Amino acid sequence: MPIPVVNGAQLMCSFGISPAPLTVPPTKRTLIGKQPVAVITDMLPLVNIGSFGMCNSLANPQVAAATSAALGVLTPMPCVPAPAGPWVGAGPSPLVGSLPVVQNNCTLTCAWGGVIQVIAPGQFTTQTG
Repeated sequence: MPIPVVNGAQLMCSFGISPAPLTVPPTKRTLIGKQPVAVITDMLPLVNIGSFGMCNSLANPQVAAATSAALGVLTPMPCVPAPAGPWVGAGPSPLVGSLPVVQNNCTLTCAWGGVIQVIAPGQFTTQTG
């Protein structure tokens, strides 16, 4: 069952080397566990999506230039996420305002070829029994 993603969720890019936090603005948002819920337009680089440390994608012009200067030895460069569109998911999603909510099964494509995934949604449900 998909879980809504909130401020503080952890993300990972397939070409990055470390997780990055998701920052969701608190303005006019539905809250879960006192944290604002993310919507599919929460994808601005270094505003909503932090850096994944270093980028390993040769499609990234900085990585390509550094690798060329190193005579073809892959040379990672600092990551600046470059989302190629909004978050996409695998099914219907609840709405906040008129926008679908980001769920833990949603992905975001980076212009440098990476796929950004949610590795921790920022909120969890516990069950006692």
